[in-house]
Amino acid sequence: QLFRVRFTREVEAARAVSGFYTAAVVDADPRAAVPWLATAYVPAPSLEEIVNECGPLPANAVRWLAAGVAEALESIHGAGLVHRDLKPSNVLVMHDGPRVIDFGIASGVSNTRLTMTNVAVGTPAYMSPEQAKDSRSVTGASDIFSLGSTLVFAATGHAPFHGA
Repeated sequence: QLFRVRFTREVEAARAVSGFYTAAVVDADPRAAVPWLATAYVPAPSLEEIVNECGPLPANAVRWLAAGVAEALESIHGAGLVHRDLKPSNVLVMHDGPRVIDFGIASGVSNTRLTMTNVAVGTPAYMSPEQAKDSRSVTGASDIFSLGSTLVFAATGHAPFHGA
């Protein structure tokens, strides 16, 4: 039951976001016997795959990546959502710009019903301090922190807090 509620929230979140730098929802049925969600196919590797295979990106590529992901976050936040798990594996890199994917733990800015106190939701190496402390208190600023952490990975090949 809780899975279905969370999945329905993911579908609603993904449908609310539109923008060039995000993967659009094509269709979904959260009430099906096996709930499903289909997004536009993005034929691209993740930032994590690219950096792990080719090494850190040059400065101009990091700037290009930063601009696209920042625009994606503008679309996400404009829909009243906080992504809460921005990280290199959730950024697909196309020839015409990055795409932010995976709204599985996105939440409405004022919607905290399904997040428990003192439970960190996200990927520790990329999350903001306030998100690590209490996932209910996150705002779009937490996503911006995660963007910075993701860009550190792109530029260096290492998460900034990999020892945390």
